[in-house]
Amino acid sequence: MADRSTLLWLQAGSCGGCTMAVLECGARGWSAELNAVGIDLIWHPSVSLATGAEVIERLERIESGAEPLDILCLEGAVLCGPNGTGRFNRFAGTDRTMLDWVRALAPRAGTVVAVGSCAAFGGIPAGDPDPTDARGLQHTARGPGGVLGTDFRARSGMPVINVSGCAPHPGWIMETLEAVAAGLIGPGDLDALGRPRFFADHLAHHGCSRNEFYEFKASAERPSDRGCMMENLGCKATQAVGDCNQRSWNGGGTCTDGGYACVACTAPGFENIRGFLATPKIAGIPVGLPLDMPKAWFVALAALSKSATPKRVRDNARADRPVVPPGRGPGTR
Repeated sequence: MADRSTLLWLQAGSCGGCTMAVLECGARGWSAELNAVGIDLIWHPSVSLATGAEVIERLERIESGAEPLDILCLEGAVLCGPNGTGRFNRFAGTDRTMLDWVRALAPRAGTVVAVGSCAAFGGIPAGDPDPTDARGLQHTARGPGGVLGTDFRARSGMPVINVSGCAPHPGWIMETLEAVAAGLIGPGDLDALGRPRFFADHLAHHGCSRNEFYEFKASAERPSDRGCMMENLGCKATQAVGDCNQRSWNGGGTCTDGGYACVACTAPGFENIRGFLATPKIAGIPVGLPLDMPKAWFVALAALSKSATPKRVRDNARADRPVVPPGRGPGTR
């Protein structure tokens, strides 16, 4: 392939889960997928063989402009503490902080991609009381800003692309990188928080295998139940952006398929939620209602739906397996 893009991947304050998510992307694996779309991974701290002086020399060449860089990916929050020095997270083998390296390399990159909610918004490391002063590249849980500032633009003129999620779907990461390499993504393809709209214009609720139970407001009461988890078990899929229930994760499964409530991990500040598996309510009505739905409509529709719930749906919602099979109603043949 004549025109290939170079990709540098750095890891800051993170668990490495975003890398784990993307490694098995595609039937051939991530390396083969990158190669197929013309992307050369020049270094990744977890998967590359190069270490020590060889890596530092290459980073310095990129910093000086001697070596061009098309895509810079950061996984993990940038730890700015203590007192704004960034010394909680120094790059191994150097006396420089990750904060310093990010600010030096980002302006040299054609495009900057924040991989995961930690790099995008601060994520788990920024959870209250945030002892390390963890921040995203261009946002924090409190709003725009981050370590690069709201006015930052890469050489392509793009702001930071936030592939949020904890961890993001591997398809979101790979398809974003492919779009960048092909020149098929621009500012208009991002939402207000910098997330690619190809996944951010969807809700996690879309495609959920529990949608029949949601429609009838037949709710699960225990984590093992098959019913909708919104009313009692803290599920935020009707409020969370992402098409994660419309595509499988490396072969199969999603959070809600596995019986775990959606925690809206693509959103800033999700890490500060308390009681992930319990739905906060006022007067018996969930505080977090589906996006775009007025409270009065939800209450009216919920009451109507519950009054029309078939016995099969109602009973199966409170069981860990189907206990009432589908059948014909009275008067049908």
